[in-house]
Amino acid sequence: MIKQIGITHAIFQAPMAGVTTPEFVAECADAGIVGAIGAGYLNGEETRKFICDVKKLTKAPFMVNLFVPEEIEWHEETKKKANTDLHAIRQSLGITEPEFQRTENEFEQQIDVILEESIAICSFAFGLPKKEIVERLKREDVFLIGTATTPEEARLVEEIGMDAVVVQGSEAGGHRGSFYGKLAYIPLNQLVKEVRETVQIPIIAAGGIANKKMIHELTELGAEAVQIGTALLVAEESGAHPLHKREVLQAAKGDTVCTNTFSGKMARGLKNEFIKRMENACIAPYPFQNTYTKDIRKASADQGTSDYMSLWAGENAYLSESGKVKAIIERFL
Repeated sequence: MIKQIGITHAIFQAPMAGVTTPEFVAECADAGIVGAIGAGYLNGEETRKFICDVKKLTKAPFMVNLFVPEEIEWHEETKKKANTDLHAIRQSLGITEPEFQRTENEFEQQIDVILEESIAICSFAFGLPKKEIVERLKREDVFLIGTATTPEEARLVEEIGMDAVVVQGSEAGGHRGSFYGKLAYIPLNQLVKEVRETVQIPIIAAGGIANKKMIHELTELGAEAVQIGTALLVAEESGAHPLHKREVLQAAKGDTVCTNTFSGKMARGLKNEFIKRMENACIAPYPFQNTYTKDIRKASADQGTSDYMSLWAGENAYLSESGKVKAIIERFL
């Protein structure tokens, strides 16, 4: 797999939608790993511009990660209650309730962009694309990667024709990539071992990887590569907000928690005031809750407080160290 995609080191930069910038992706790619564009929140043309900006900065291969659209049941009562339960937090930040607008699904347009821009590697989260999309991409030799949190999901990734699978352990920061069956939290080492017994395609291990010792253990269990997020999030070139980086670097062991309060989908991040205040609140399903809290997260960052920001981070965030991308990667080699 590593020879096929043309990288020096068996490491992928986690896509981290909303955090990655063209400069950050290019730095990761130039350091010999797979740089990744987190395009989950972008529309078709924004995805194209991001890709073009990266191409201007590096000749190395890089990946684009897309969110597979989900069918969501939406009830008016849930909408009203979810908004009401955020009112007090908006008041404390001095902001008003935003106008809710449902956005059109851009997934099909993003697929067109992937092909038109000759992207070599494409990964997916929150589900699997339709079989015809997989076949269309494979006809153009796009290397395809699915995301799985259980052996059953990994089997579905292989069956639909993906070339590799990102196996996301319970320690992973950010959103869970779950899409089939009950939400599961399987520790990474155990999950890699179980998935290795289930599928034949290459495994890319992800979740709380903080040093080269962990990489060695995962390789011994059958992983061909690893995907690293939190350790790179604090890099100088990362697009993460300075407050986010600060909180990760100051984190102590046990400071992360899984919550659906920010987006409606379970994700691991650092505990803060927002999560505490939302303990008994009504939560709208993803992506609606994500839309409702967007102004709150932005206002918190703009006002210089991390109290109401989504501070996504892996379970081993406390092991993170600052530095430039290349220096951080060197620590894993």
